[in-house]
Amino acid sequence: MSAFPQDRLERYGAFVLRITLGGILLAHGLLKVLVFTLPGTAEYFASLGLPGVLAYAVAAAEVGGGLLLLLGVASRWVALAVQPVLLGALWVHSGNGWLFSASGGGWEFPLVLVLLALSVSLLGNGAFVLRLPARLAWRRGKREVAPA
Repeated sequence: MSAFPQDRLERYGAFVLRITLGGILLAHGLLKVLVFTLPGTAEYFASLGLPGVLAYAVAAAEVGGGLLLLLGVASRWVALAVQPVLLGALWVHSGNGWLFSASGGGWEFPLVLVLLALSVSLLGNGAFVLRLPARLAWRRGKREVAPA
């Protein structure tokens, strides 16, 4: 018998996918906030023909989603919720060529992020998650209610 049962390996694999996606989202969100600044990011979005205010929502989704994924909070739902952001990044880079070394960055990296988010949405939290109090937890499709 293996030292690591298959279900444990699957939980660790889901964990690696989750923290990879969470770390990348957090890094990209903080890049928009701290380096490019939100007004600068809004200006870039406007240059693409997108509403500039969308930059604020994207940065919030990346920072918030990244943090939630790193903590393992509602990972399936968070991964689904960031899909529009990732598909938008894929759209932005779609005309630049395949590889990241292409002018403006290629579309393979955004595609990998879309697939990572899909994987996390299918696999869930994996190992090492923040445990919520029982009154906030969802089990078997029913909300547990703490005794009054």
